[in-house]
Amino acid sequence: MNAFVDLVLDGPGKNSLGTKMMTSILERLEAAKGEPVLFSGAGGVLSAGLDLKEIASLDAAGMQRFVVLVEEMMARIFDHPSPTVACVNGHAIAGGCVITICCDHRVMTTNEQARIGLNEVALGLVFPPKIFRIVQHRVPPRALHEVTLRAGLHAPKDALRLGLVDELADDARAVSESRVTELAAHPRAAYVATKRSLREGVTSFSKADYDAALSATLPAWTSDDIKRRVIARLKK
Repeated sequence: MNAFVDLVLDGPGKNSLGTKMMTSILERLEAAKGEPVLFSGAGGVLSAGLDLKEIASLDAAGMQRFVVLVEEMMARIFDHPSPTVACVNGHAIAGGCVITICCDHRVMTTNEQARIGLNEVALGLVFPPKIFRIVQHRVPPRALHEVTLRAGLHAPKDALRLGLVDELADDARAVSESRVTELAAHPRAAYVATKRSLREGVTSFSKADYDAALSATLPAWTSDDIKRRVIARLKK
């Protein structure tokens, strides 16, 4: 019996993160009941990012609900009260990269075709407040500007250099299973308490502060310009 919950992203658009997928992830995290979780993706990819088809279809109110759902999911992964490991078995782009950096340990394939990165700025998107705090907390300061402002997609060796992942492996799945099992073997109360202290306050906002920060973010998500960019990306 596994010492962890095997949470595999499996959906259309290279496991893109739409409302259905994100709701499923939240439900599976709830069902995990605080047990260790290994994240991976079906079809040789973790996730190609947010569901651009859904984004292109949303009005302003729908977009606000969508962004709040993205934030809730990422915060739940980041704050999950036990070990989490990301198996980056292929592309992990934008939202897929955020899932990766939310995890306690990140293992990426050595396959040189795989790419990981935060390309939000290149798409014209502004990071939502909770996600930006997570990015600031988990991406090393020396690499933060390069990762966010250059908005590139990185091959495995560069991903390791930039601190987006912790190690590379020919068999990322086997190594990821080993790492989550190792972390799960630690006394759970000590692990949880230390993780909570390390991440204390990162995703916490007062309602007023969060509403203000979200309101400042949303125009970039609902503008005509972003709709044009998303539609153009879908046509490629």
